[in-house]
Amino acid sequence: MNSQDTDNADILERVKTGVNAFDELVMGGLPRARTTVVGGTPGSGKTVFATQFLAHGITMYGENGVLVTFEEPPRDIEANMRGFGWNLASWRRDKRLAFVDASPPANDELVIGDFDLTGLLARIQHAVKAVDARRVVLDSLTQLFDHFIADPKILRRELFHISSALKQSGLTVLMTAERNTEYGEITRHRLEEFVADNVVILRNVLHREKRRRTIEVLKMRGSHHAEGEAPFTLLASQGVVAVPLSSLRLEQQSSMVRVTSGNPQIDVMCGGGFFRDSVTLVSGATGTGKTLLVTNFLAGGVAAGEKAILFGYEESKGQLYRNASGWGVDFAKMEAEGKLRVICLYPEAQSLPDHLLMIQSLVDEFKPNRIAVDSLSALERIAPDTGFREFLISLTSFIKKREIAGLCTATSKSLIGGESASEQHISTLTDSIVLLRYIQEGEIMHRGLIVLKMRGSEHAKEIRRFSIDSSGMHLGEPFKDAPNVFAGADAEYT
Repeated sequence: MNSQDTDNADILERVKTGVNAFDELVMGGLPRARTTVVGGTPGSGKTVFATQFLAHGITMYGENGVLVTFEEPPRDIEANMRGFGWNLASWRRDKRLAFVDASPPANDELVIGDFDLTGLLARIQHAVKAVDARRVVLDSLTQLFDHFIADPKILRRELFHISSALKQSGLTVLMTAERNTEYGEITRHRLEEFVADNVVILRNVLHREKRRRTIEVLKMRGSHHAEGEAPFTLLASQGVVAVPLSSLRLEQQSSMVRVTSGNPQIDVMCGGGFFRDSVTLVSGATGTGKTLLVTNFLAGGVAAGEKAILFGYEESKGQLYRNASGWGVDFAKMEAEGKLRVICLYPEAQSLPDHLLMIQSLVDEFKPNRIAVDSLSALERIAPDTGFREFLISLTSFIKKREIAGLCTATSKSLIGGESASEQHISTLTDSIVLLRYIQEGEIMHRGLIVLKMRGSEHAKEIRRFSIDSSGMHLGEPFKDAPNVFAGADAEYT
């Protein structure tokens, strides 16, 4: 981008779409009086995105809109969008929204000779004037091409004419178009080259029998934008909700305040406890005591007068209650007193973006001082590596910005140790790492604990023995001549 483009980006007026995270990706919203093409395969969310753009203008800024439909009749769109909380019929009666119904009758095929869209432009301009519109959506241009058999060059010319006329009237225009594949031609009929100032792509990729939705800003003429794909989901009563990974900034403040881990001996090993706005990873093989550390962490916070929340993805609430009770901790009483919330869910119940949004929503509602996620390894199995790392970036950033003490667990891939995929992704994102390992001495198997990393603080370097009984975890003396606890690890921690 040259200096002139940068200057233009500074003076362009922005139009909020209502997809908050997307508006961050495009530096505040779509440029006003420009045309944006939103491309995507069937079911990727194009119509929802476009309708949300109109709904946000109507409800939040008093900017009325016009929806030109080439595919579904208005009554079907009104019914479909009601589930997202948008009452299009009411807005239409109040003259805040106007429809231009250009959907063809069933089995209608129009053969055209000398062809132009002058009549369509006149209808759109009439609707704009009738409701004093500021925003216009054309959904979907692909249907226009598919139903009108004519020279595509002529149709592109006519669409360019419509786009130019609407822009000259100060209208912000959003057009949707279908793609044949998730990665390939931007639109089926290559509209972006002819009518678009901006190009946005919605994807709905199938991976491991799960769909992963992403949004990408491919082009934003005269303006800077974040590059790459960001995940999004569709939620009832909200519409499109995106996660702004590319625009995340390391802006959170760092506190020097310490909070207890729930175990005084581990606090000493960590130089006085965890930092208040830090995220700690507890990694170990199954049975080494990860959930016990989570229990101590939560109970220690409640004992200090704090509120805590636990998201469990491997065990039911009943199991977690029983486990905690076996160590002398009464989760049920803490919940009854409003000091603790325990949320248990199968990872497969929803997508990772949905899990993230649920966590954020419940944290903002409950306002805890500390949060635990047990375990990341369970969540890892429902998403590709890229999607999982995106989730972790967003989760750790959210925890730190809220100045909450966070603790996450990950299960090692073998009983003797070794780095899991979860660790590979989160090790550099966390502030502290506590490793739990099985260590063999002769014919006896012991448990060992080491504080591998404590960002911004000195910490103990030795491997400490520990035992577990009905009162919890007890640390013993350091191992002498302990074997290599990193045996089988594929990478080093930094």
